[in-house]
Amino acid sequence: MASQSTLQVRRAANRLGIRCNTGTGGQTAFGIGSSLAGGKSILVLPSSATVKGQRVSRIVPVLAPGTVCTLPRTFVHHVVTEYGVATLKSKSLRERARELIAVAHPDFRSELTAEARRMYG
Repeated sequence: MASQSTLQVRRAANRLGIRCNTGTGGQTAFGIGSSLAGGKSILVLPSSATVKGQRVSRIVPVLAPGTVCTLPRTFVHHVVTEYGVATLKSKSLRERARELIAVAHPDFRSELTAEARRMYG
């Protein structure tokens, strides 16, 4: 499971900022391996989390400084949240952002849309 996804579809699974949440895992190996073997990389995450009593989006415009990207966008085929499935393979960055915003928590969609427009026109 991923901790965060950006609108560019870079995945962060073991760190948020400089704080390490877990040890190293297999997300990179499984994501790349499934793609190279002709399969699909399907990443699942809740659309939001509660941090210090406040709801935050797990789909973010960019990763926080110091966050390690554990899976590049080229190896992510689908992202699943409780709001649906974003199909990303062979799509432009703008199209990927639209797909991810559609499965983001509704409370954050307008903010993510505004940031996507700023980033991708």
